[in-house]
Amino acid sequence: MEFGRVSRDGLYAHDIPAQADNISAQQVVKAAHEELLQLMRQRAEIMKRIGTVKQTIAGLANLFGEHVLGDDLLELIDRKPNGRQPGFTKACRRVLMEVRRPLGAREVCLELERYAPAILARHKDPLASVTTVLNRLVDYGEARSLSNDRGRRAWEWISDTKPSAEEMPARRTA
Repeated sequence: MEFGRVSRDGLYAHDIPAQADNISAQQVVKAAHEELLQLMRQRAEIMKRIGTVKQTIAGLANLFGEHVLGDDLLELIDRKPNGRQPGFTKACRRVLMEVRRPLGAREVCLELERYAPAILARHKDPLASVTTVLNRLVDYGEARSLSNDRGRRAWEWISDTKPSAEEMPARRTA
């Protein structure tokens, strides 16, 4: 998107009447809005695809062993310790990817407690933190929010393909 001082008819900005400035500004804002929406849709699709590829690689690592993956790839799929505490968002993402069924925020907290209790310990209100992250994953296009059989909110990972039972990653506990 380019912005210039010269209008289509060759007039400089200070020569254009105020009403034309308003119309021009509205057109620029509209174009920027449309571009932003398009970019956000593209980001959601890319994040969804990244999650699917990570899930595929994690499944292959479970089938053939992590030794078939390099250290850099293990780190990309959140399987290699990188010297810092793993991120809360990554942990929530991992729970949704591995459990492969809709989970409520409390269930995600329980799963995090099972394999990474230190992550929850850093949060004053883990349930609120988990809910916030799950809603962000929905915004990113990586997860979807739905109602469970009791009418409560649940979240599930969005995958391009549903793997068979053999492809599902084994549950890892730390």
